[in-house]
Amino acid sequence: MAKNTPQAIRGTQDIFEEAEAFSFVVDTFERVRKLYRFRRIEMPVFERTEVFSRPLGETTDVVSKEMYSFEDRGGESLTLRPEFTAGIARAYLTNGWQQHAPLKVATHGPLFRYERPQKGRFRQFHQINAEILGAADPQADVELLAMADQVLRELGIEGVTLNLNTLGDPESREAWRAALVEYFEAHRGDLSEDSVTRLEQNPLRILDSKDRGDMALVKDAPTIDDYLTDEASSFFDSVTSGLDAAGVSWRRAPRLVRGFDYYRHTAFEFIPDEGSTAADALGSQSTVLGGGRYDGLMETLGGAHTPSVGWAAGIERLAMLVTASGKVSDNHLDAAIIPMTDAALAAALDLARDLRGQWQTVEIFGTGKIKRRMARADEAGALVAVLIGEDELSSGEVTVKDLHEGEQVRTAPSDVGDIVAKAQNAYYMRSWREQGIDIPDMDAWPDDLPDDFFANPEDRHRDFE
Repeated sequence: MAKNTPQAIRGTQDIFEEAEAFSFVVDTFERVRKLYRFRRIEMPVFERTEVFSRPLGETTDVVSKEMYSFEDRGGESLTLRPEFTAGIARAYLTNGWQQHAPLKVATHGPLFRYERPQKGRFRQFHQINAEILGAADPQADVELLAMADQVLRELGIEGVTLNLNTLGDPESREAWRAALVEYFEAHRGDLSEDSVTRLEQNPLRILDSKDRGDMALVKDAPTIDDYLTDEASSFFDSVTSGLDAAGVSWRRAPRLVRGFDYYRHTAFEFIPDEGSTAADALGSQSTVLGGGRYDGLMETLGGAHTPSVGWAAGIERLAMLVTASGKVSDNHLDAAIIPMTDAALAAALDLARDLRGQWQTVEIFGTGKIKRRMARADEAGALVAVLIGEDELSSGEVTVKDLHEGEQVRTAPSDVGDIVAKAQNAYYMRSWREQGIDIPDMDAWPDDLPDDFFANPEDRHRDFE
């Protein structure tokens, strides 16, 4: 590399080897959000600074220390988005999306925060995000959490548990806040410097402190349960009973909070279990996915009271967990086409077009010695190799070799797609059995399998019972 070549900015990343896991996370999220009928939206990467400073507060770390803000040529203060929710709320208000309420939306993309780079955390990072806007019913919380749970399950991420709490309604929260202030004020001398500041500005954040002295005090701090109104208690009961009915496992986390005043009722985080693969990859205190109900957010942006709930998850972290679980999305090669002469290249290109039209992955290995090309096809994980030489051109056929079974046949180009499909079936059968998925032998399969049979093997195997 030349000495004057610019380097990547600290806290950013060039995604190469991890790109397949990254793509798998996004593709899985897109598939699941369609199952729940969440509309895909795209948001600007930058907004007026007040879109974030008004909801989050000028004194918060995000606004005062972490936002990438700049003045444009017109003198207006703009900010690269540090999170999705505020921008989505702005769009909801300025575009008249209220007419669609309750509105279910989902998005993903890059976000920006000036933080100390560390494992799984970058200054430009990416998130998947889901929100239900204009929904006051606890059923919205249940649906959103069921969706989050399914995303994690579809990604193959295990050893992660939903931690759940309620922040109550405004009356409950204010009473709890007052009790916390009284409790921590009595122990002010034992608090860390940061928590003394939090005591003045946002006492609920003391419950999040990682300082050992603070954590010891937090253990005996008042919990929200003693201050819940009947209405707030009923709301939380509806959420937990709904999760039970939906088959979503959860555990109560009475110290889990959201520091901003616009949060109400449900607060949640999916956190790795001690000793799990996820904990080994991220740490047992790391949040995999988190969110809550933010009924007061729209009002900070000049809108009407709009009950809403949402969650977000870092794609980089999810990709790390997917890789750690060994279930990275498959990127095998279905067919390697090897033209053995210059004249065979046209036939190879025509066959490749036909196979790709059948949604089969194809690569043409057109240069180098034949033996080396076969080795490259094998290294690429090709299921079959299709050889086209002078004899094949003369006969109008091709030679197809199954690189797993070693079988070789001569056949018409129009039949190659069927041969590749059978090799795919055998490949998936091997793959599923290696994962412990119980799939019957192919002789037991019905003749009229649906086109999407291979999309969800865990579900499809029940068709044979």
